[in-house]
Amino acid sequence: QLQLVESGGGSAQPGGSLRLSCAASGFTLDYYAIGWFRQAPGKEREGVLCISSRGTSTNYADSVKGRFTISRDNAKNTVYLQMNSLKPEDTAVYYCAVRSRYCSRYAGSWDYWGQGTQVTVSS
Repeated sequence: QLQLVESGGGSAQPGGSLRLSCAASGFTLDYYAIGWFRQAPGKEREGVLCISSRGTSTNYADSVKGRFTISRDNAKNTVYLQMNSLKPEDTAVYYCAVRSRYCSRYAGSWDYWGQGTQVTVSS
């Protein structure tokens, strides 16, 4: 059974860091693009970062440029989202998703989703 499980969420102070993990089971991530999305209360789900099957990363959110990075460890079948210099506006539920090979900013074009992990940034 194909499954994505996010972890690493929690609370952080402004300026702090968190690292989210997205672990896949039931399939190997090697040939898939992995995206991180987030959804804040009352807002639409937005793309944050994506990494293609070849390891090319794409940023979909200007607000995280220079602060968030995405990486993948195919040996561990896991993708990471490193979040530095966190801001209160980063507060959201973060989701990982997979689709075949290439990245897309459109949430509707992704095939499988994790259950999400809450990130709360406040002082």
